[in-house]
This record gives sequence, C-alpha cells and structure tokens, in this order.
Amino acid sequence: MMPAFELFQPSSVDEAIGVLRRYDKESWVLAGGLDSLEWLKNRVEWPKAPYPRAMVSLEGIEELRGIRSGPDGLEIGAMTTLSELAEHPEVVDRYGVLASAAGQVASPQIRNQGTLGGNIAQDSRCWYYRGGFDCYRAGGNTCYADTPTAMNHDHCLLGADRCITVNSSDVAPALIALDARVVIRGPGGEDVVPIERFYIGPGTDITRMNVLEPGMVITRVQVPGAWSGTRSYFEKARHRQSWDFGAVNVAAVARLSGGIIEGIRLAVNGVAPTPLRLTAVEEAVTGSPPDEETATIAGETAIWGARPVHYSDYKVTLLRNLVRRAIRGVAV
Repeated sequence: MMPAFELFQPSSVDEAIGVLRRYDKESWVLAGGLDSLEWLKNRVEWPKAPYPRAMVSLEGIEELRGIRSGPDGLEIGAMTTLSELAEHPEVVDRYGVLASAAGQVASPQIRNQGTLGGNIAQDSRCWYYRGGFDCYRAGGNTCYADTPTAMNHDHCLLGADRCITVNSSDVAPALIALDARVVIRGPGGEDVVPIERFYIGPGTDITRMNVLEPGMVITRVQVPGAWSGTRSYFEKARHRQSWDFGAVNVAAVARLSGGIIEGIRLAVNGVAPTPLRLTAVEEAVTGSPPDEETATIAGETAIWGARPVHYSDYKVTLLRNLVRRAIRGVAV
C-alpha cells in the first residue's frame, strides 16, 4: 500500500519554505504534480529515501504564476503552465525558441497541467531507477543500464560518470540558448543561478540532477532581453510524435550580419546527464555563413567525444543531424 503522508497547500512561498524546513528530507514539493504522480502511481521504492511525510503543493501560490515583461527581459513564474508559455504573445514573438520548446512538451493535456519549474527540475527518466532498482542514483553501487543487454537506447552519449541517465527537459536547452537564470528561494534566502549552473552531473552528485536541496523552491525564471527577437531554431526528435519524451532536442539563437553568423548560442538535451551548451560548435561557426559547409562542420564538432552505450549509438547520427539542421534553420 502507498504510505501515508500529509498534504500541505500554502498560500505563500515563505509558508511553503516553512513547511519544507520543518520536515526537511521527509518533504516533497508538488508543482504540476505529473512527475510525482507517476512515482505515487508506480508504488515502487520512492526515489529519495526516506519516503516523504509531507507533500507541499505550490498550486495556491499566486506569486509563482504569470509572465511579466520588463526592460531587462521576461520574468516567468515557476508555476506558469507550459501551455501559457507556448501561447504567450510576447514569448512567441520575441523568444520563439522558448515558445516552440514549451509547445512540444508531451500532449496538450500535460502542457495544461505541467509547469515551467517542474519541467526544468524533473527527475531522471531511466526505467531502472524508476523501477525500484538499487542503482547508483537510488543510493546503490550499480548502473543496471550500462550493460550490453540492458534497455539503454535512451541513455548517454556524453558526460557519463557511473550513471548513464540523460536529462529529459525540452525547455532547458531553450533557456540555456537564451542565457536564462533560475531564481531559488530557501531557508537561507534567495539566490539567482545561471541555468547552465542549475544542473549538476553525476560526477558532482550522483543522486540528483540539479542544485535544489531540501527546503528550496524555484520561484521564477529570468530571461534576459539580450537574445530577444533574434533568429531561433528548436527541434525535438522522439520515438513517438504524439507525446513522448525527446530522444534528442536542439535549441539555437543567432544574430546574422551580412549573411554571416555574428553570434550564436546552441544547446542540446537528451544526450548527457545535464543539458549541454555546445560552445565548441558556437566557436566553430561564428564568422561563417550558415550554409551547408558550416552546418557540416557544426554537426561533426557536436559529436566529438561521443561514447554511446550499446543501444544508444543511433543518437550520434541524430545529434549530428539536428545540429546541422539548427545551423541551417537560423538562416531562415
């Protein structure tokens, strides 16, 4: 049977943090609740011991909702739904890569419930980890996905360190391309973390995928205006087009002058434990036209150092081709 827990529905961030602080590691934050519902529904071993005694829903905290425009860009509340993000006129017009990424998450029903904060902070999708195996990420000493006969077609190409899971957020690479910042509040106050530093790999802490610790809440995401209105590209490759997680996705924003790439930011996800900004690709294509030759160089640079596991080798070709298409796509 599912263990008992208390449900708290605070009306302010400070109230939520107070509850989280009281229960410490025995607390769990609910945003849209989709990822948490899956854990509860599976009734397997909870991913982080001990099992939470307190579920803290952020649903009723109004300050965590909404998209606000200012002179320095956008501030997006962590509880803003993905549908609101995908359809907001200014996001569509000025930050198209973000609107496109949010609009390709899962299905309309899930986008109506899922939140920006939940999408960027979601846990590993590895089925061994989620199936209750005592793997590295769950506190054990084995990676069940890293064997020749394992079901590992959705696992790492780059950055593996014992654990070979990948990050699955669609919105994260778009936010990295836009140089966004995550605002976190906890018992020690508020901190603003660049989105690239928000994620941590297994070499830093194998049991979590981001810097959030017990008692912390994402309050909003700041998207600076530096890359607003620039050319952009987002593409997501998945096994099923209906609602699936991405096998690989790519996001890019670029400035062109006289047909030459003057500046570009490009990020991918689904290939490593964290979303990756491909700075080597950016350096390789800056100063060149976004033509087929440049796209080919970008694709080959993107896969340098890739080390697929047994069944994930198809992702090498997929990553190469998506980066090539992104370079060509920013020219349109």
